[in-house]
Amino acid sequence: MEPMKITNFELYDIVTNGDQEEINSLETLELQGWVKTNRDNGSIGFVEFNDGTYFKSVQLVYTDKSQNHDVLSSLKTGAAITVTGKLVLTPENKQPFEIAVESCSLEGDVDDDYPLQKKRHSFEFLREIAHIRPRANTFQAVYRVRSVLSFAIHEFFQNNGFIYVHTPLITTNDGEGAGNVFDVVTHDTKDPNSFYGRKVNLTVTGQLHVEPFALAFRDVYTFGPAFRAEHSNTVRHASEFWMVEPEMAFTDLEGNMDVIEDCVKFCINYIMSACPQEMEFFNNMIDKTLLERLNHVANSDFKRMTYTEGVELLKKAVKEGHKFENNNIEWGMDLQSEHERYLTEEIVKGPLFLTDYPKEIKAFYMRENDDGKTVAACDLLVPAVGELVGGSQREERYDILLKKMQKLGNDKELDWYLDTRRYGGCKHSGFGIGFDRLLMYITGMQNIRDVQPYPRTSNSIKY
Repeated sequence: MEPMKITNFELYDIVTNGDQEEINSLETLELQGWVKTNRDNGSIGFVEFNDGTYFKSVQLVYTDKSQNHDVLSSLKTGAAITVTGKLVLTPENKQPFEIAVESCSLEGDVDDDYPLQKKRHSFEFLREIAHIRPRANTFQAVYRVRSVLSFAIHEFFQNNGFIYVHTPLITTNDGEGAGNVFDVVTHDTKDPNSFYGRKVNLTVTGQLHVEPFALAFRDVYTFGPAFRAEHSNTVRHASEFWMVEPEMAFTDLEGNMDVIEDCVKFCINYIMSACPQEMEFFNNMIDKTLLERLNHVANSDFKRMTYTEGVELLKKAVKEGHKFENNNIEWGMDLQSEHERYLTEEIVKGPLFLTDYPKEIKAFYMRENDDGKTVAACDLLVPAVGELVGGSQREERYDILLKKMQKLGNDKELDWYLDTRRYGGCKHSGFGIGFDRLLMYITGMQNIRDVQPYPRTSNSIKY
């Protein structure tokens, strides 16, 4: 009888959730994957084996009587193998089962300079081998959660009737007018801008392109890469990253915040349910407060406070002796992470929407409030991180938006954007989630370079 091909995930699922009849049906099994470690004690040997389908490894046990014992005993960390063997239940041990190896074939050997050995490697070292680090435990967990979180984003919006829109990566605008863009040119040395006949760049946001679709489908979202040419060497900035940007017609700022809260809670609960092994690993190895913090946010009502109220509370804290790195708190300033964290961690002790920011520090498309000084914007602040999500009600009034754009000088370049206010425009709102930062928050990882498969940062590119 041919051996039954099976994966780590299927094995754990059957042993953990299957009935006795299903377990008994497992005869000779065939597994294909990679060696994590190999320990040969002479008469008996143990291989930690993983095929990438499940976070937990499977223990393979061989003896000096096993076929191909010479192959088994000399297996190196990282080698690709095919093994056949029998399932042995071991409920009294740490792992619920093991595989008694009958035979093994070496599919791909490993050179002696293989960089991942049985020891702890620093994240700095692993960044230098981005093509190898997916095999390390931490990055097995990170990239699986990244995949599942991507699916959770789509699941949330699809379940709520949103249309997914693919917005362009090559564009003629820079979104918020920051000017930190990557120009796109050809190799035509005479005229590098000849392909499109004008200067173009990589997108910094999909928002402006997705807004018109909200005026046709009502609720839409885009989820894709964005690029910003910022010379910022911080743990939270990268020059290439992914953004989640929904847009909702007939929705004001209050409704916008309701959707943000629902989305964040959904993503946390989804990952906790779908990736329990990975989340336990992060809680044990990366941040021992992670699960407690995430559960607290998932079960909290998100408080709401105006920027003006927040500034007053920060001023009060300074008067009472609290020391910020920047103690010069003034209305109109762009709050720093330390200020945001104080409000969310010390004042409300949970997630907080800060709303109605000064118009001078926010983007041109945000709706001006009746006071003439603030805009209908919101930032979601969470403990341990600060800002996690930013959003606003958009300026739907043509005359006011036109004046703002004329002041910036982008009214001619974005005349098509103004059209959306002239042709059946309506109240609408949206928000943006930096997907990589959301992933950092959910996993407890502290550097954006460690949640992206191939990070792109200034002064550093290898792949």
